[in-house]
Amino acid sequence: MDITGAVLSFAAVVALLTLTPGLDTALILRTSLVAGRRPAWGVVLGIQLGTLTWGVLTAAGLSALLSASRLAYDVLRWAGAAYLVWMGLRMLLAKAQETEVVQETVGFGRGFGRGLLTNLLNPKVGAFYVAMLPQFIPADAPHAAMGLLLAGVHVAEGLVWSTVLIAFASLMSGFLRSPSVRRLLDRVTGVVIVGFGVRLAFQD
Repeated sequence: MDITGAVLSFAAVVALLTLTPGLDTALILRTSLVAGRRPAWGVVLGIQLGTLTWGVLTAAGLSALLSASRLAYDVLRWAGAAYLVWMGLRMLLAKAQETEVVQETVGFGRGFGRGLLTNLLNPKVGAFYVAMLPQFIPADAPHAAMGLLLAGVHVAEGLVWSTVLIAFASLMSGFLRSPSVRRLLDRVTGVVIVGFGVRLAFQD
């Protein structure tokens, strides 16, 4: 497999992964609808920086070390699970008036940090790169540069899909930002995020 074939094949695989609804999708949509486009783009860029970081770590061999060390993997897994459960419970337990305050105070920086932590504290992302990246790196290609290129492809697809999600949320904002719908959205997203956290904690 040459470099062009490797990039195209990897792009097809991660496109399916990107389009599959999951934690990132829920977090982007919820932030866009509750806090607006700017904080949502903070979440998006935080997530994508985390993805790029995992790709670079994998290319450097550090993610392989994490995958080989059960203790390191478990520590990161439990930290990620605790963070997700904490974030989800805040959404579930917040009162209606508190939601209004959150809408005013959540900005780009806070959204960025939320997206970055959500991604970096998920060892499943690192495990995915450890399992997938070597299969798409030709033997004669420089591993570090190729790993960065493939991670960049993943990030580019994530940015395109996130643009679609945020545009959809903007079109629906008139209806979806009413107080009752916003509270329902917080409840649903909170349940989804807590569910991901619990699954991360108890899934090997």
